[in-house]
Amino acid sequence: MKIEIPELCLVVLMGASGAGKSSFARRHFLPTEIISSDFCRGLVCDDETSLEATTDAFELVHFIAAKRLELGKLTVIDATNVQKEARAPLLQLARKYFVQCVALVIDTPEHVCQERNSLRPDRQFGPHVVRNHCRQLRGSIRHLEKDGFRYVHVLRGEHLESVEIARAKLWNDKKSETGPFDIFGDVHGCADELVELLETLGYARDENGVFAHPEARKAVFVGDLADRGPKSREVLELVMAMEKAGRALCVLGNHDEKLRRYLGGKGVKIAHGLQETLDSLESAPDEFRTELFKWLDARISHYVLDGGRLVVAHAGLKAAMQGRAAGAVRSFCLFGETTGETDEWGLPERLDWAREYKGRAAVVYGHTPVPRATWLNNTLNLDTGCVFGGALTALRYPEREVVSVAAKQTYAESVRPIWTTESALSAQQQHDDLLDISDYLGKRLIETGLAGNLTIRAENSAAALEVMSRYAVDPKWLRYLPPTMAPVATSKLPDFLEYPTQAFDYFRAEGIEVVVCEEKHMGSRAVVAVCKDQEAARLAFGVEGESGIVLTRTGRRFFDDLKMETALLNRLREAISRAGWWESFESGWFLLDCELMPWSAKAQELIRHQYAPVAAAGIASLGAANAALELAKARGLEVDELLDLFQKSA
Repeated sequence: MKIEIPELCLVVLMGASGAGKSSFARRHFLPTEIISSDFCRGLVCDDETSLEATTDAFELVHFIAAKRLELGKLTVIDATNVQKEARAPLLQLARKYFVQCVALVIDTPEHVCQERNSLRPDRQFGPHVVRNHCRQLRGSIRHLEKDGFRYVHVLRGEHLESVEIARAKLWNDKKSETGPFDIFGDVHGCADELVELLETLGYARDENGVFAHPEARKAVFVGDLADRGPKSREVLELVMAMEKAGRALCVLGNHDEKLRRYLGGKGVKIAHGLQETLDSLESAPDEFRTELFKWLDARISHYVLDGGRLVVAHAGLKAAMQGRAAGAVRSFCLFGETTGETDEWGLPERLDWAREYKGRAAVVYGHTPVPRATWLNNTLNLDTGCVFGGALTALRYPEREVVSVAAKQTYAESVRPIWTTESALSAQQQHDDLLDISDYLGKRLIETGLAGNLTIRAENSAAALEVMSRYAVDPKWLRYLPPTMAPVATSKLPDFLEYPTQAFDYFRAEGIEVVVCEEKHMGSRAVVAVCKDQEAARLAFGVEGESGIVLTRTGRRFFDDLKMETALLNRLREAISRAGWWESFESGWFLLDCELMPWSAKAQELIRHQYAPVAAAGIASLGAANAALELAKARGLEVDELLDLFQKSA
């Protein structure tokens, strides 16, 4: 007998004392996956049979189970679990952590359980205990699915040796697919724009008329293929053909789900553009409508791709739900998170889950139209309102390049305004007025593209936070920190600390074949952000009331004298205007990584407090030095050359 269970689930073993649950669990699961109520009794009171420790033991069982499920680990509960009240908190845990609950019922005959218990010195309780267990188990079996168990497997105790358990990947687990991908926002029947965007991205039709990419890139669609636009059937046919050929993936959108229910004979309200889809399907043969229903019915809520680094869902997905399978996950993927209230336009009032997102995976989604696709906390909304006259947008992954084509016309009117004054700001700018201190306190592990994982110790993080909070400029300006060059090995020549030979030796050892040498002037490293005006600065950086800034490479203001900073920015702004850069680069802002000269412009305090005292002391001592040299000359010492030098200096 072969049983298949999800790779991530909560397995609840059920059976009378002596049924063989523990032996069965040890044969089929890892020791770390099994949480035994008897073992937890021993942990809390050193006696696995103590009934007085039952409450504390099960608190520990539930606590450990919660930690494992939170981390996405399969968990097995080894206890009798024959009473509904014992199973209720386990079902609640499964719902809380969005995993499916599997009941493995070990239905061993009562007389076998009694015989086994009689041979165990720690099971010397009356026969009525096992009798009650068996009675409660039989009374529970028929209610398990109704109570919330997704899968129920009843195993006869005498056949346990022949049972084989296989673990199945969840349907959303596509971690082995690493791309590259092109992820498309909500199409809504805009077939012409979809074809144009596919061709812009390099796709072309093969001999069968199915789009393919010459570099084997795979298209991923965030759902809502149909409704509102004029060519829903064409869009559906195109995507279905690509998916059948293994060239595309597609998650289910809420409009697609509504169409699925309609095709399945469910009563749905013909609204929000569904009529346009039904009109486009009116001439379709019955075979296509049947195929379409089966295809939509096979769509899942979300995909986890690229080793867990990428998640695609129609309305987005919180980190705790990613890679999980539950009704709540499916609902979130389709509709997002709402308050239950309606807004001034009569639409569901949505909670901005992306504003608080801190997950490791990049989440790409659609559902709610936005003026442009911009990243917010490692999430990207690709629904740029093509059907409402905006654009159809795709993300090239892993390049993270956003590509759009403009809508050919406005096919439908949006109830909620999309293009507003504030929409010119990026999503990140709109939500970055305050930093979350929890992102910086404590030990942090940062994953980088070039240096691997970097560990920042808690004390270093606290020190950096202290310095930055006191001295750094508004973090919105800190879009770029300049790189620095590590010093090369010390020169072996007697009169030099550094020499070009060591630099060239280093480059040669690193496999660098070409080196560009530039003349270096003595200045101070600075980063200059110069904007055309205050409005350009607001749109580019999200700052108010400023049009530029000059920074040190550590994120501090370069000039204490703001009048000097303003004068420098004005000169740069005038030079950029004369050069026509605003128009040539089609940009209202520039970041310059540069050296400000002379060096003394930044080093005035250093000169005043360190160099000036040394110079003053040297000048003051010249008279005494000259007197000493003249005395030495009078004694016949050869100091004429040195005396001449000191007298000229005086």
